[in-house]
Amino acid sequence: MSGRISGEFIERTKYRHLSPSAQSRRLALPPLETPLKEALVVLDLPNPLDVKVDSILLRDAIEKRVSIRDYWDNGLSIEELSWLLWATQGVKKVMGDSITLRNVPSAGARHAFDTYLLINRVHDTEPGLYRYLALDNKLALLNRDKDIADRIMNSCLRQNMVANSAVTFIWAADFYRMSWRYGERGLRYIYIDAGHVCQNLYLAAEAINSGVCAIGAYEDDIINEILGLDGENQFTVYVATLGKRV
Repeated sequence: MSGRISGEFIERTKYRHLSPSAQSRRLALPPLETPLKEALVVLDLPNPLDVKVDSILLRDAIEKRVSIRDYWDNGLSIEELSWLLWATQGVKKVMGDSITLRNVPSAGARHAFDTYLLINRVHDTEPGLYRYLALDNKLALLNRDKDIADRIMNSCLRQNMVANSAVTFIWAADFYRMSWRYGERGLRYIYIDAGHVCQNLYLAAEAINSGVCAIGAYEDDIINEILGLDGENQFTVYVATLGKRV
């Protein structure tokens, strides 16, 4: 392989270089989602199965999908937000103490992501930084500082749509939740899974006349610090803004 970082990563995550996984060594299971340390407020979300959205053809949703950076000032309803969270990380079923079944595929059903939300304009919902508690279908308010939107926007290389969106989704990975089964190769699967999650957001947004812009450009250390992540065991992988189509 070449001397590039990409070549080293591919080489060192080939099966022949992997050590026995934590699962094969019968080490403790990681929790199905990162335990919530503290929150300012925890809110119940509407049951996503009761939320009415437009019925659209899958072909139309796929062919209409584009990245959109400009949004109406009119925000989302809390029901629409619940639908989007359900489509991207909602838990359909818990199987034992090791597996959740969700609306997106994940290697070994490990589902290593926690969803953070910068809520700017959701009706009857305080702006701020939240975390989605997928197992209980709740929202935990983590930060209500008036400058939180600007701080997250600045961490995303000052891309204005982060602060101008109705909601900005931030997906952070818990590496051990994936590596418990797959070892270092699990890092490959985390980045593959991120694509599944964000594509579902794009398609689900079409059912509520909204658009999305995926973002991979962010200052890792800054955004991880804002979210309270250590950047090694838990780290930001993907960001996406969303709002009503203009």
